[in-house]
Amino acid sequence: MFQHFTGFVYLFAVSQLVSLAGAQSECPLQLDPQRVVVRYGGSVAVNCYTSVLHKGMGWEASEGAVPMTRNQNLITWRVSELTEWDIKPVCYINPNDRGQCIVHLPVTVYKTPDSVFISTVNHRGPMMEGQQYELQCDVHNVAPVQYLTVKWYKGQTLLHQTTFTDNIKTPENKTVTLLIRPDRADDEAEYWCEAELDLGAEGPQPHPTISAKPLNVEVYYKPKHSNSTETIIQDDKDMLDCTVKVNPAPTYTWDHLKEKISSSVLKSSELSPGRYTCTATNTLGRDSKVFIVKSTGGF
Repeated sequence: MFQHFTGFVYLFAVSQLVSLAGAQSECPLQLDPQRVVVRYGGSVAVNCYTSVLHKGMGWEASEGAVPMTRNQNLITWRVSELTEWDIKPVCYINPNDRGQCIVHLPVTVYKTPDSVFISTVNHRGPMMEGQQYELQCDVHNVAPVQYLTVKWYKGQTLLHQTTFTDNIKTPENKTVTLLIRPDRADDEAEYWCEAELDLGAEGPQPHPTISAKPLNVEVYYKPKHSNSTETIIQDDKDMLDCTVKVNPAPTYTWDHLKEKISSSVLKSSELSPGRYTCTATNTLGRDSKVFIVKSTGGF
């Protein structure tokens, strides 16, 4: 029979001890497959085979144990619905020419997250250009976390990723944060996080991934023209275009005009040669641009 002593497998009876830490070839047993990855509640089957004469072989496990048998060279550990997180099956044999030896079967039981959620920490509403903010990604009820990677993206660009060293087998909740300092180019950008379980070659392919619903970022920034001065030749097509991309939307004012105009675009053909200054203003600041209008003759 397969013997135990103080919770550990007792294999010594004057003859040698063979474990998985040593070369598996020392014990005349072969497992197929040699490692299994099983979704929680899923089924599993692993064969244990020998080619030597023996006095008995079997599987010891908290679920699916196979009693010692003497007349077979292949026995199967089988569980139709695996619900134990830290199961440790062992195939053992009592060869005719030596003492008992065993082979451990590594089993990884996994569960994909129930949900992945992204949020901002202690902030609501638009973000201000140049200020620092903290994003938070919450991953709920995932196992085992030692195979979990949480990835941060802006659009399709990978920003950062976090792995874990916990050896806990049962499901856990994990929270990961990311510091950002948005600029005007980030206005309307999408930030999102993704939880990925990389369970190795024996695990499901592609790797199971759960993504959070993207967080759309609104960034407030002050007006800034691409250049401060522009020369315009007076004709029916050329415009004085003071339009600037900015958030929140600006108001426009023009100097050196006879009447007040709020439009960001003026026709050069309707103006006299000279200098015209346009100022774009929003709640965060203002920026001006000078247009020099010249006649077709260059004066």
